[in-house]
Amino acid sequence: MAPFDSFDARRTLDLGCGEFETWALHAVPGAEHLPFSLKIVLENLLRHEDGGTGTAAAIQRLASGAGTGDEVSFSPARVFLHDTNGVPVLADLAAMREAVRDLGGDPAVVDPVIPAELTVDHSVVTDVFGRPDAMALNVAREYARHGERYRFLKWGQQQFHRLAVVPPGTGIMHQINLEHLADVVVLRDGHAFPDTLVGTDSHTTMINGLGVLGWGVGGIEAEAAMLGLPVATLIPPVVGLELIGERRPGVTATDLVLTIAELLRAHGVVGSFVEFTGPSVGAVPLADRATLANMSPEFGSTCAIFPIDRVTVDYLRFTGRDADHVAAVERYAKEQGLWHDPAARLRFDDLLRLDLSTVEPSLAGPRRPQDRIPLASARSRFRSTLAELLADRSPEAAGDAVDEDGRESFPASDPPALAAVAELRAQEPGLDHGAVAIAAITSCTNTSNPSVMVAAGLLARNAVAAGLATRPWVKTSLAPGSKVVTDYLQRAGLDRPLEQLGFHTVGYGCTTCIGNSGPLTPEVSEAVAERDLLVAAVLSGNRNFDGRINNDVSLNYLASPPLVVAYALAGSMDVDLLHEPLGVDRTGRPVYLDDLWPPDAEIEEVVRGNLDPAMFAARYADVFTGEERWAELPAGGGATFDWDPDSTYVRRPPFLDDLPATPEPVGDITGARALAVLGDSITTDHICPAGRIPADSPAGEFLRERGETDLNTYASRRGNHEVMLRGAFGNQRLRNALVPHRRGGWTLDHLDGREKTVFAAAEHYRAAGTPLLVLAGEEYGTGSSRDWAAKGTALLGVRAVLAESFERIHRANLIGMGVLPLQFLEGDGVASLGLSGRETYDVRGLAHLTQHDRPRRVVVHARSDMGATISFPAVVRVDTAREASYLRHGGVLPYVARSMASAASGRLGATGCG
Repeated sequence: MAPFDSFDARRTLDLGCGEFETWALHAVPGAEHLPFSLKIVLENLLRHEDGGTGTAAAIQRLASGAGTGDEVSFSPARVFLHDTNGVPVLADLAAMREAVRDLGGDPAVVDPVIPAELTVDHSVVTDVFGRPDAMALNVAREYARHGERYRFLKWGQQQFHRLAVVPPGTGIMHQINLEHLADVVVLRDGHAFPDTLVGTDSHTTMINGLGVLGWGVGGIEAEAAMLGLPVATLIPPVVGLELIGERRPGVTATDLVLTIAELLRAHGVVGSFVEFTGPSVGAVPLADRATLANMSPEFGSTCAIFPIDRVTVDYLRFTGRDADHVAAVERYAKEQGLWHDPAARLRFDDLLRLDLSTVEPSLAGPRRPQDRIPLASARSRFRSTLAELLADRSPEAAGDAVDEDGRESFPASDPPALAAVAELRAQEPGLDHGAVAIAAITSCTNTSNPSVMVAAGLLARNAVAAGLATRPWVKTSLAPGSKVVTDYLQRAGLDRPLEQLGFHTVGYGCTTCIGNSGPLTPEVSEAVAERDLLVAAVLSGNRNFDGRINNDVSLNYLASPPLVVAYALAGSMDVDLLHEPLGVDRTGRPVYLDDLWPPDAEIEEVVRGNLDPAMFAARYADVFTGEERWAELPAGGGATFDWDPDSTYVRRPPFLDDLPATPEPVGDITGARALAVLGDSITTDHICPAGRIPADSPAGEFLRERGETDLNTYASRRGNHEVMLRGAFGNQRLRNALVPHRRGGWTLDHLDGREKTVFAAAEHYRAAGTPLLVLAGEEYGTGSSRDWAAKGTALLGVRAVLAESFERIHRANLIGMGVLPLQFLEGDGVASLGLSGRETYDVRGLAHLTQHDRPRRVVVHARSDMGATISFPAVVRVDTAREASYLRHGGVLPYVARSMASAASGRLGATGCG
């Protein structure tokens, strides 16, 4: 805690369950006018004031409203991880222990200094569906595929003393955090302070709905935070979203969040905090708040937070939290001015207004979450989209439309699918363009919300009573974010009608939301391929990017759980759900959506009568224990991990190999060549695919040479750098302008003029000692907070990425791996500057980094083969002094390893750390 107390803010506060040391916000003049989110930041700075990066001047500037854009050091209370990012994080920490030992330090010092929780939820795949044993079979496959990774996680749990692992089959990380893990106010070692966190998943923001400040970071930043380094950040502008009015009957939290995504994306909130305010905030249920906060990344904001109020503490009681702790939360929030006051005049940088009465039933798609479609316009918008897609098809494209180029995108689709569905003929009437091939109730975005889950169950009950059935080509699934969902659906008698429509529970994990949708049935997949169909997925998730959900599916729509059920009944996007029947009942009478949709009063009654605190307490009593299979996994080893050099899943990462005690001076980049020239909105999926590893890819060949027959997915092999290096820039949807007639992981090797895989070209450049650049357009690195998108880039030998703009997390990850993010000046870009990517590049002006400076701009010289030179300035996107320190050391991991080794041997000053 803070060695300084410039504002005399340290206080002892009686919270009912004891006396705790706190840091009083009212001790700082002006703090009372700060938005709730910045009050949390202010408390964090007060508590960690050190006279260095945390100074009294910075605290006063923040409180007075003059701090926007200032660099500060934020120290989260805990770190939150999931398994696909957690395995490489633990591998890095294990390797760091060895590096610290080799530098003369004690390897045991590499141990989290703040709590870290890791939930295993990203690996279960919907292979089996539509049958009672679907979950059991999917979980068995999960353990068969991922046993080695899970053993490694168990070793980490045993060796890293503040790491707690939530085993597979428990639920989704953000829903577990909401329902159980989050404290809102932390009572630790005699201190009381707000619960805060950073997480390796971009939807960490879901906990903002509970009044807990947190956001997504890359795995590299998460490692640093676990080891006690603060997160360097800039004080963001805060956009207030004032909620007024009342929602109309039949409008769901999903409809509201899609409306807000459209509103905020249009306004522009990238790099901002969004804070909900206004007279209607108190009328928004906590579960709805969580749904809204979950989609903060889709808004473009860093967080989307609600203040603490009566709704917050009532939810804590409702979910079985300790009564004394809940009382302490309320007392602390009121004492600190963190309790919501609708009449308070807060200092927002911008203020938007949304009248809840204007929100209407909606869905979003087919490729972006912010592309909201009123349900009344869904069919007409689908038809417009279809016409555009069909018009764009050339004979060559039509032959390619079996989606061969998408096999490597996010979905983990390993045939065959097993389902208890009617046999489907290839020419099944209704299986046409726009057919709903996937209907998935998935994602913590919505499964954490009892109202929409009960609405789905009641709609299913009404449909079954009317004699309706799901169309035979629809792959249906239900993947709750916690087992409590199953408990209340069963208690209410709604599990059975959902199952009668094919919505059997397939697992407790992310599944379709992150692309683990599994394959379609062979009959459907073959029909889609043979007839070149553009089919759809309707899911209650938060992202619907092109290629994310399933290889065979071209159109992805986000919708509420009851609308997912409705579209499963309709079987097509080419249906007007508001005016056309979903089917006919047993008497031949048409059945419309309005006949099936439950009234709000019934939904509320069912929720109230079938959900209670005891259900949460029972389910979370042994949340870190797991089932028998988890308990039986062996996890031996000592303080350093016993690496298996033949493992194809977990290998010692190379990032700290032969690490010198002091960093090399930073020099200019000379003689660099472009590895790739890319367009706008390049996602981390493009840079680092997560789906199935093709047998003929460099990664597939590497695995087959080692006798592997089940290649599995890139996401499952993130603990093996040899696989991930070979998969970097390997998404088969990627377009590299250096090879315009190809798609996928191909490039032009400028040294010999041959077209090669990205990996093969990078190896040739490495052997020749040639540094590399990547050129790109706007929004480079958008999408998931995937640190391997930066790690793979670094391992290929890329020294800098020159783009028109960067997504926040990926920019930080590049710096964390020692890769320099450079940004074209406004109006400049590859095309406007006349660059081809075939030039030889020099980047001048980087030596300032060695002198502990941050150069704001550098000059890039691009020389063509004919001798002509194009010179232009570029902005150095190293936004904080700490980021500059990371770059000087070659990344976060070398920085931390040197810091720890030097501290242990009394040589901290020699490394230049800090």
